[in-house]
Amino acid sequence: MTSYGFAGSILRVDLSTGRTSTQPTADYAGRFLGGRGLAAKIYWDEIPPSAGALDPENLLILALGPMAGVPAVGASRWGIFAKSPFPSPAQFCYGNLGGGFGAELKFAGYDALVVKGRADKPVVLLMSDGEVELIDGKDLTGHGAIETRRILQERIGPRVKVAAIGPAGENLVPAAIVLADGDASCSGGMGAVMGSKNLKAIAVNGSRRKTSVADPDRLKEIAGMLRSIERGNTKVWGLDFMAHGPRTKKLPCYGCMAHCLRVSYHADDGSSGKFMCQSRFFYFVYALMHYQAENDVPFKANKLCDDFGIDTWELQKLIEWLLACNAAGVLTEEETGIPFSKLGSLEFITVLVRMIAERRGIGDALAAGRDAAAESLGGRAGDLVKHNDPYEPRLYLANALVYPFEPREPIQQVHEVGLTMAQWVSWVKGTAGAHISTDVLRGIASRFWGGEPAMDSTTYEGKALAAKLIQDRQYAKESLMLCDWMYPVLDKPVGDDHVGDPGIEAALFSAVTGIETDEAELSRYGERAFNLQRAILLREGRRPPADDFLPSQWHTDPLDFHSVDSDLTAPGPGGGPVSRRGAVIPRSDFEAILREYYGLRGWDPATGLQKRQGLADLDLPDVADDLAARGLLAGG
Repeated sequence: MTSYGFAGSILRVDLSTGRTSTQPTADYAGRFLGGRGLAAKIYWDEIPPSAGALDPENLLILALGPMAGVPAVGASRWGIFAKSPFPSPAQFCYGNLGGGFGAELKFAGYDALVVKGRADKPVVLLMSDGEVELIDGKDLTGHGAIETRRILQERIGPRVKVAAIGPAGENLVPAAIVLADGDASCSGGMGAVMGSKNLKAIAVNGSRRKTSVADPDRLKEIAGMLRSIERGNTKVWGLDFMAHGPRTKKLPCYGCMAHCLRVSYHADDGSSGKFMCQSRFFYFVYALMHYQAENDVPFKANKLCDDFGIDTWELQKLIEWLLACNAAGVLTEEETGIPFSKLGSLEFITVLVRMIAERRGIGDALAAGRDAAAESLGGRAGDLVKHNDPYEPRLYLANALVYPFEPREPIQQVHEVGLTMAQWVSWVKGTAGAHISTDVLRGIASRFWGGEPAMDSTTYEGKALAAKLIQDRQYAKESLMLCDWMYPVLDKPVGDDHVGDPGIEAALFSAVTGIETDEAELSRYGERAFNLQRAILLREGRRPPADDFLPSQWHTDPLDFHSVDSDLTAPGPGGGPVSRRGAVIPRSDFEAILREYYGLRGWDPATGLQKRQGLADLDLPDVADDLAARGLLAGG
């Protein structure tokens, strides 16, 4: 393996015994690059399907890409991977984070960290330039994730980067998050897995402050090009979602210059922290209605969730469902202890977050997530669950085959189409500065999604191919752990030709590592990782085609709502705007493109099972053997 880019080592820690060891990154990187691909391979090799998400034999895998620590190119994101209790049943899941922790792990000499076992008491794992230590963390029990980070930085030093859990993780709330420096948050149930190992926090401090690259001049040229096209924050659905004003300050991830909407907010009481995207808005409207003015409460609600370790995305869905239940008389304030009458206040969100994180009263049922809570309550509660998503396929049909193959919402995959379409809607609305016109959208569809039909939300033509291309590209991107706002470079805000270049990620990888790779080869890495995850999920109980599904409401309930675009605008024939109000995804149409998709993947079109030859072509013969032994390979 090249000595460029990669740190070269994977650290392994057994919390049950206290033993540590290292192994070469080269054992995995040749076929799986890093990040999501590398983690999936370790998971496949070492976690038996019978292992429970909260069992000691489950692994907590932190993984980087080969460009982590390289400045100016948005390549220092990192991921946490494990068998997760959320969603149910327990299965392989993951989260993707920013901030500076990933780069710091590289500076400490590691491309990944693999944690197994369970400590007999709460501990903190500290890594510093080859030195690994387990520190007693009992006195940190009950502290929030933000507070834990502050305490450890006071004890160890201000430069140390910390990833910690709050009370939700300690209490094994299935949807608990891990929170790292810069308030980088990891959902997907990783906080519960970390809590099950009695691992309160992971701290890292490295002194090797530079990642070696093979071709600095070529890298500088690519970075200059990325800077010149000014990718970053943009208006979607005609609106700017970035927080602005004197209370905000840019909060970029390590070495990034993408100018995205990641900012810190400074409240009246002196507190500050990350405030962006969904977590910024999940309580905003409720607070505005309650106080009749904008104030710090939405920010405080965000930080409350971060500190207790609660996923704001899941909490948003819970609140919407709880309000529907309360309005229908299914759940009352007296029965639950939830102060529905004070919705929007700081008191309401504090009570609800504490109930869930501490699993008190109805909070114990809510801790399992909206869908599981609705199922446990039964009756009308289940009927009040609404599956609304800003990028859903009733609106943007090209996403129809992106959702069914993941254990969680595949946000980076749905962003590729969804955010592009949202910028096109800005152009349709005449928003100043919008640059993705219908002609540009046609060019993007042709260059990235397999052809112009992919963008048309009134036809199923081209949707299966678009999904495959998006998935392979995004899996490669998440193996390199590249920034979702910067990559793929679908569009260029500045310049005469606004259509982007799908080969930039491969050129960047080549410049850093010296391993010459083109767009097709890089997508092949993504296809390999995607098929490996498919095999993992099959081994853990997924049974196609029945389990390759969309929410049933998307087949039966006409689309009538979008959180921002009330016109429900999408491209129609020729790229002209049409309203998708009233749209559904007929099951027969979905099943037809699902079979087409299976065929494009080289899987059996009738069963959705992988074939031996396809896996062999992806250099996964061992995976084929395992699936065959379990009766999970097409044709045996």
